[in-house]
Amino acid sequence: MDIIDTHCHIDLPDFDQDRDQIIQSCRQAGINQIIVPAIESSSWDTLFKITNTHNCLYPTLGLHPVFIEQHNEADIEELDKLTAQRSPLAIGEIGLDFYIPDTDKIKQKHFFDQQLLIAKKHQLPVVLHVRKAHDDVLSHLKNKDLTGGTCHAFNGSYEQAKRYIDLGFKLGFGGTLTFPNAKKIHQLAKQIPLEYIVLETDAPDMSGYNHQGQRNQPDFIGDALIALSEIKQMPPEQVAEQTSLNARQIFKLEPVKQADS
Repeated sequence: MDIIDTHCHIDLPDFDQDRDQIIQSCRQAGINQIIVPAIESSSWDTLFKITNTHNCLYPTLGLHPVFIEQHNEADIEELDKLTAQRSPLAIGEIGLDFYIPDTDKIKQKHFFDQQLLIAKKHQLPVVLHVRKAHDDVLSHLKNKDLTGGTCHAFNGSYEQAKRYIDLGFKLGFGGTLTFPNAKKIHQLAKQIPLEYIVLETDAPDMSGYNHQGQRNQPDFIGDALIALSEIKQMPPEQVAEQTSLNARQIFKLEPVKQADS
């Protein structure tokens, strides 16, 4: 099968000891393309170094809202400059996270808007991180005339899902699908047409049911694929083909038969 992990932080130190082995395992499982979102400016050099070493890895560039206290205005200028120089796949991981206690919502919104402007300037899709803030994010996206993107780990309402879709976004589903009691996520995955869904792991976080308490890995994405195929009552091959096509449409990726390490 041909599978794309649209959200995996394989550049993090969690994978320093066995990154090559995991990538080899992914290749054997048909996971030929892995999108690696950035988190903060201090990790951008490492991100590019690792993604340049493995041509199955595709970097995005951005400032994650969870780490808003670490970001400064100079990071925005550097993001714009590096985007022009390095041509990342997308701007991300960006968004709003109001789940964090006592977070600076004003600063989050400012950095989100600035990064959306960079995405528009460079005509790139965006990779969204959203917690307890879907209506706010949708309000910021409205009338921005972006090229779309993905909403990572989507857990909003079906109505919010339709609003993202109308703005050109695909919705990310991963390990949460594998939990028997995740009824809301199961219902969302059932309601949302397959042509608007992409698969992801968010490794090393968000391990699925079969790997609770373990570091999550991109080669675990098959569990989410099986879960989604059961929810949709479709063959896994069909789900893999369509979700990969969806990812390629958003990120303008060419298909590959097998990624080299």
